[in-house]
Amino acid sequence: MLVSTTGELVAAPVLYSFRRCPYAIRARLALHYSGFKVVLREVVLRHKPPSLLQCSPKGTVPVLILPHGQVIDESYDIMLFALQHHDPDQWLKGLHPIKRAETEALIAHNDGEFKFWLDRYKYSDRYPDYPVDYYRGQGGLFLARLETKLVASTYLFGDRAGLADMAIFPFIRQFAQVDRVWFDQSSYPLVGAWLDRLLEAPFFSAVMTRYVPWDEGADEISFP
Repeated sequence: MLVSTTGELVAAPVLYSFRRCPYAIRARLALHYSGFKVVLREVVLRHKPPSLLQCSPKGTVPVLILPHGQVIDESYDIMLFALQHHDPDQWLKGLHPIKRAETEALIAHNDGEFKFWLDRYKYSDRYPDYPVDYYRGQGGLFLARLETKLVASTYLFGDRAGLADMAIFPFIRQFAQVDRVWFDQSSYPLVGAWLDRLLEAPFFSAVMTRYVPWDEGADEISFP
């Protein structure tokens, strides 16, 4: 439950999340940015709460459950929902249709091909068909695409961070963490500087608070 502006208790949306998951990070970023308040339930992925599985049987996070029962269990859809609620810096509403198409194509590349290679790079011991350098090189093709875009602007689509940056950088963060020494010495210095700017921004630390894992019947935590 949350307290409304009139002081009444109202049913609150619920967000099932996992702190380090890049999908959950970008959902929390959009919710924080838009000021859309939720009850946050930190999940231990090895022990998923029955209420999560009941609402979204695939058992992934994030999952946003709205008071009237609607379930949104895709992170990018949660981002779009949050921006429809409030979009003060015009992350979405300010995009020209052509620019929006380019933004969505870049995010789709991140969520599809890049995420495929990111998983194999991060968990290379599970995929012994190729050495880790091969998986890193395949993921690096997307980093090269971002590097080219960042030649022209500070962020992916201009001089202010926007939807593409917020949807993509949690995954680049995960890629960089696999071997930070290699990443810092790689041929993607603009991507590295872009990532560092976003990691050092106050909004990132605001969505990375550590919470005690939630269990059925536990106290609820309001976010943001």
